[in-house]
Order: sequence, then C-alpha cells, then structure tokens
Amino acid sequence: MTVSTPTSVKLNTGFRSPFRVGVTPMIWRRRLANAGWAVIWLLASLGGRSAGLPAPAQLFVVAGVVCETKPEDKLVVIRHEAVSNYMAAMTMPFKVKSAEELAGVRRGDKIQFRLHVTGEESWVDGIVKMGADRSPEAPPPPPQAAATKPDCSLLDFHFTNELGQAVSLGDFRGQALAITFFYTRCPLPDYCPRLSKNFQLASQRLAARTNPPANWHFVSVSLDPEYDSPAALQAYGRSYDYDPAHWSFLTGPADKIAELARGSGVHYQAENGAISHDFRTLIINAHGDLQMVFPTSGDLSDSIVTEMIKAAAATTNGDGRP
Repeated sequence: MTVSTPTSVKLNTGFRSPFRVGVTPMIWRRRLANAGWAVIWLLASLGGRSAGLPAPAQLFVVAGVVCETKPEDKLVVIRHEAVSNYMAAMTMPFKVKSAEELAGVRRGDKIQFRLHVTGEESWVDGIVKMGADRSPEAPPPPPQAAATKPDCSLLDFHFTNELGQAVSLGDFRGQALAITFFYTRCPLPDYCPRLSKNFQLASQRLAARTNPPANWHFVSVSLDPEYDSPAALQAYGRSYDYDPAHWSFLTGPADKIAELARGSGVHYQAENGAISHDFRTLIINAHGDLQMVFPTSGDLSDSIVTEMIKAAAATTNGDGRP
C-alpha cells in the first residue's frame, strides 16, 4: 500500500505551518527556534501586556527650586517647571527612596532632578544643584485647622454628584461615611489615584464580606470644580469600577467646596491647572460623629474597611434618629 506524504500541514485558521513532514531534525530545530523568536517578538511588540508584565516606569528630567526638605520623611518640596506632556508647573512634595538623596540640598537651591513614575508610585532622584534662588518669597498661607464642630449649614447644601443629581451630606444620615478630597487630573499615582484606589479596594472588600453592613457610603469631593464636571467625574468613577449605590463623586460651587475642605482640615491651592493639597480621609460614624481621620496617602484600604465596619455599627439616639 502506498501512503502519500503531504508536503505541508494547513490549520483551519488558514495559517500555513512552517513544519513539513519528512524534514531533517536540524531543520525542525531551526524552525522551532524561529517560531519561538517570533512569539517573543510579538509579546514584546504588545508591551508585555499579554504576559501580564507591569508597564515600564516613565522617566522625566525636570528643573525646579527647592522649597523645603524633610529628610526624616524622605520628602522634598519643589517648585518645578512644567513637565512636557505630563503635568503643569506647580509646587508639590516628592518622595525620595533614600534620605541620602537630600544630603547638601537646602531651601532655595535651583536643581535638576529625575522624576520616576510607575503605575503605583513616584519618586525623584539624581538631584543636581544648578545654582541658588534666594529671592524672598511670600509666606505660605497658614494651615486651615479642622473645625471643632461640623458646619451644619453644609449638611443640607446641595452639591452635584457624578450622575448630575443634587446631593447633600445630610442625605447620608444613618450611614457610615468616608470622605476624601481629590481631583481627576492629578498626575502622580501615589497621590489622588492612591486615595481613589483605597476606596475602590475598601468597597470591594466590604461588599465581599459575609453579612456586610448595608449602611455605608464613600464620598470623593473634587477640589477642581471648574474642570471636574459630572460627566468627567462619572468617567473617572468608572475607571475604578465604582458602584454609585455606595460611592459618590461630588462637585459644586468653588466657595462651597472650599468651605467643606476647610471644615475638614484640608488646605489646598490651585496653580496652573494643578492643585497642591493635604491628604485627608475622614470616617463619620452612623451617629454623625467624626470617628477617624487618616492624614496620609498610602494603602489604607484595610484600615478603612475596619473603621467603616465600626462606624456602621454606631448606635443611634434614644428617639431612633441617627
């Protein structure tokens, strides 16, 4: 019986296999190697995303003037020039990996530095002094302390949420409430995006609990009402897979936003489209009392979950009202 030998193998996808029946082992090995390199090239051309690899860090060379150094906190405050195609000129704190980066650096130094940005954090290094700027500066505005008592007029003031609906803080009476302040154009991942990531993770963990409390809500208040329209806030919320039943993004008149921020102990300043601001995440219990203030960024998601569970279980007044 004569068996015919096919000259090639064709897959139903229309792809012509490079492997032919009857070829020598050496040719097979070469073709397998070529195919392997083709796969590697394809993955590389896709930026490694098919293999689940993290996106590479972005690197920017920036010039600025040192406003303050905090070696003990591994922070340096810099009034920097605009970073092309990334962020506007502004004054803001930057992290360093080691306090040694700040050795010999002092207020008024003109510097050039490298800004590294990944999907999760940012930091500066390679600080080189280029001269000095000893011109007098206006003193910074005094920090705005948190109000000892909440401003009751704000409880009933109608802000606007990401759905275009009028919303007052009083609408959340009887619920555990977490409030933070942010703006959607914030470029550094360990600042506003980190605060939003905390709410995303905390809301997911609360929803996934066995018998979770139902009376909880997160509120992210925009410090950039001129840009952060309800449509912009909704698009931002969707990027964090938010559930509007448990997470709202608020905007409103600039003076009322400022009043709410001031009452929460948040000092902020807009400059060339960027906003320098303090970190505050406030936990209000179901009774309406301030339970906890987190004055930092970083991964607070587990701590927020713990505080929200306690806040949701807060008792009510004797008449049944929160």
